[in-house]
Amino acid sequence: MGQTKDQKNRKAKLEKEIAILDQQIRSTNKKSDNALSSLRLTRRKIDSRKQLIAESDREIAELDGRISAQNDTIAMLQSRLDTMSLYYSRLVKTAYRNRDPRIWFISLLSSGDLGQGLRRYGYLKSLSGQMNTQARQIEDMRDTLQARKAAVETLRAEAGSVREARREDLSKLQKEEGESQALVNKLKKDKSSYQKQLKAKQRQMEALNREIQKMIEEATRASQPSKGKGKGTATASASKPRTEADIKLEAQFAANKGKLPWPAEGPVVEGFGRHNHPVYTNVQMPFNNGVNIALPPNTAVKAVFGGTVSKVIVMPGYNQCVLIQHGGYFTFYCKLASVNVKAGDKVSTGQVIGRVDTISDETQLHFELWEGKNPRDPESWLR
Repeated sequence: MGQTKDQKNRKAKLEKEIAILDQQIRSTNKKSDNALSSLRLTRRKIDSRKQLIAESDREIAELDGRISAQNDTIAMLQSRLDTMSLYYSRLVKTAYRNRDPRIWFISLLSSGDLGQGLRRYGYLKSLSGQMNTQARQIEDMRDTLQARKAAVETLRAEAGSVREARREDLSKLQKEEGESQALVNKLKKDKSSYQKQLKAKQRQMEALNREIQKMIEEATRASQPSKGKGKGTATASASKPRTEADIKLEAQFAANKGKLPWPAEGPVVEGFGRHNHPVYTNVQMPFNNGVNIALPPNTAVKAVFGGTVSKVIVMPGYNQCVLIQHGGYFTFYCKLASVNVKAGDKVSTGQVIGRVDTISDETQLHFELWEGKNPRDPESWLR
C-alpha cells in the first residue's frame, strides 16, 4: 500500500529539482542585476511545484479509491460475520436444549430402528463439532475485519499526510507566483539597464554559437575522404578517411536516441530553440542550440556516450567547454570550472569529464547535441 515506486521517484525528482532551484534563486537574489535569471529560475520552480501538486492529487485520488474499496470489503465481511453469528446462536440454542445427557439417551432409545438411531447419534455428535468450527470461523472473520479496519486507518493517515503536504505546496506556490510577479515589475521599471545586460549575453551566446559551428566544421572536414590528389593541397593535409569504427560509433549513437543518460541530473531552466524574453515578450532571445541545466555547485559532468574529445576551449561567459565527437555526432559541455580530459582522449559513457562552474551566481551546465552541422534538441535524445 501507499505510494508506488514510480510515484516516489517522480516526487523525489521534483523535490530535488525544487531544492536546486531554491539554492540558485538565493544566490542570484544577492545581486540586483540578476532579476532576469531569478525570474527564469522562479518560473521553473513554479512549474516543478505545480507538477508536485499534481502528483499529490493523483496520490490522494488513488488513496481515496483504496479506502473506498476497503470500506466495501469491510461491509461485505461484516454482513458475512452477522450471518455466521446468527447461525452460531442457533447452534448454541440447539445445544442448550440437548445439554442433558439423558435427553441424548431418550432420543436414541426412542428411535424406530437401528438406522434411525445411528442417524440421531451422528447428528448429536456433529452438533458439538459444528459449534467449534463455527466459533473458529467467526474468530478468524473478526480478525480479518480488524485487519481491514486497521488498513483503512493507515490509508486515511497517509491520505491526510499527503493532503497536508499538498496544502503546504499550494501555499508555497502562491508565494512563488507573487515573487515572480515582483521580479517582472522590477524588470519593467529598469528596462534600459536590463536590455544592456541582455545584449551582452546575446553577444556571448552568438560568439559561442560561431565557435562551436567552426569546431564542428573542422572536425567534420577532417573526417571526410580527401578529394585532392596533390600532396601539398590543403584538402589532402587536413583530411583523414573515416574508419569503420567511426561509422559503427555513429550508428550506435543514433540507435540510442531517447536512451542517452543525462550529463548531470537537474532541472532544465532553458530549453532548446528560439525563446521570447520572459518580460519583453516582443524581444527574441538568441537561438539556444542546447539546454541549460541547473545543478548544485561542483556537480560532476559526465559524457553521455563514448567518443573522442575533439577540443577543449575557453569562452567568455561560458568558461571551459568540451566538444566530444561520436562518429558524425557531437556533444558539447559548457560552463565547466574544471576539466579532466584533453583533445584526443577517448571517453566512455558516464565518464566524468569535468565539474560545473558557478558563473555570475548561476550554477548551470550548457549542453548541446549536434548531428553533423545541425543542432538537435538534446531532450529528445536523453532518457
